[in-house]
Amino acid sequence: MSTKFVLNETSYFGKGSREELVPEIKKRGFKKVLLVSDKSLVEAGVTAKVEKLLQEAEIPYSLYSEIKPNPTIKNVLDGVEACKNSQADLIVAVGGGSSIDTAKGISIVMTNPERADIKSLNGLSNTINKGMPIIALPTTAGTAAEVTINYVITDEEEQIKMVCVDPNDIPILSIIDSELMSTMPKSLAAATGMDALTHAVEGYITKAHNEMSDMFHLKAIQMIFKYLPSAVNVKDEEAIEMMGMAQYIAGMGFSNVGLGIVHSMAHQLGAVYDTPHGIANAMLLPTVMRYNGEVCADRFRTILINIGRPDAATLNDQDVINTFVWMISELSKTVGITQTIKDYGVKEEDIEMLAEKAMKDPCKPGNPRETTKEDFIELYKQAL
Repeated sequence: MSTKFVLNETSYFGKGSREELVPEIKKRGFKKVLLVSDKSLVEAGVTAKVEKLLQEAEIPYSLYSEIKPNPTIKNVLDGVEACKNSQADLIVAVGGGSSIDTAKGISIVMTNPERADIKSLNGLSNTINKGMPIIALPTTAGTAAEVTINYVITDEEEQIKMVCVDPNDIPILSIIDSELMSTMPKSLAAATGMDALTHAVEGYITKAHNEMSDMFHLKAIQMIFKYLPSAVNVKDEEAIEMMGMAQYIAGMGFSNVGLGIVHSMAHQLGAVYDTPHGIANAMLLPTVMRYNGEVCADRFRTILINIGRPDAATLNDQDVINTFVWMISELSKTVGITQTIKDYGVKEEDIEMLAEKAMKDPCKPGNPRETTKEDFIELYKQAL
């Protein structure tokens, strides 16, 4: 049986690495840029750091920034129109998952116009043409959208998050510049860091995991436990840079093997209550890992040994599960995430509706433990 593994072409890492943008644009012969970012980054002056490079090199560009934190079908369609009007031949995405995911949607529709309904892109996509070229510069250390074949778009009409999986959307170039990440407020750094941890943990235990993905996920988990507190709480430059790399490493793994029901449940919180994705994952991760521990104790044991708990080798399965869940919860508290899903508007009378939506989420089949609607109901209740 063969194992398929998809990675992007080229990536740059390190402080100031955005300086590679212009040489790469010129080397590849691109003439006009659609710059995709979000308003908060524009207002904070983060996008301007990339705009300055384009301006100094006299590379013409148009800016599209009408993007919600949980980007919608309308955001993508408006972006497609902006792209057509700009006559750009390259998309440069500056931002977190919302900006890069929107850029991916624009990219796919530009070269596959028959998929402009967007809804048909949900799940495993069968687009024919490779998307319009994207260069991605992430400003958050969490989503790894710059290296994955996934993007998530909200269908506001149906109140669902569509997880679009398509190798044709992967950026041709990624630039992971820690200076662009250093401006994140503490709350966002914490949320995106816990998002990266969720990617790594779920990727490590998913049904489709393999030797290569295990390598990426274990390293990412180790780095996140080591560097996230300093990156968030003291803005340590090395820690911020290492978190940028850790989330990228996790992305290389989960993009190829999928995720699990933390994401199935978190997607519904984002779609219904507009809960920030990283916060949703952080709130749900301990509860779901305790549930999955019934079939994953050995994998949890390996993780614990890898993050400095060699005693896990001699613990019984239940103690392994308890220790791992405790360490996740403590990390979350250390970076200031102490909320429950009730704090984001979830009411007990909503839970059956959320469970029904979670049952249909594309991440559900990858979970190592089979999950019923009743299981989802119970998990949401525990997370209240």
